[in-house]
Amino acid sequence: MEVLRKRKKTTEGSTEGTDAGVEAGVEEEMMATAGSDEMIQVSEEMESDIQRILEKIDRFTQQVSEMLETGKQLFKDLSSEFEERMILIHREQMEKWQDDIKLLRIIDSTNEGSRALLQNAQLHLLENVRDN
Repeated sequence: MEVLRKRKKTTEGSTEGTDAGVEAGVEEEMMATAGSDEMIQVSEEMESDIQRILEKIDRFTQQVSEMLETGKQLFKDLSSEFEERMILIHREQMEKWQDDIKLLRIIDSTNEGSRALLQNAQLHLLENVRDN
């Protein structure tokens, strides 16, 4: 009804002559014949439509909020799993390299022992050759 009142005020306030007055009269007649009950029904129907849209907005907002929370938790879980896996990979690689270092030290120690044994054998051979 306020819309019709605003229209009425704008048509009454215009200075276009008799055409504006005729339009105002036609609108007044339409308003009178339509009756206030129909205007209330349209208004109630409109309010109902608005309420349905607002409910859709609330449901959608709730869904987005839940999806955001689920996504945050998913990323948090994935991040933890990723971190644990990277630490495990690092630890395994460190252990492998530590084993490689131990093996190289054993090989070096064995080589040193073999070299010392060969040097002793050479010395004995040279002494035997000189003595003969």
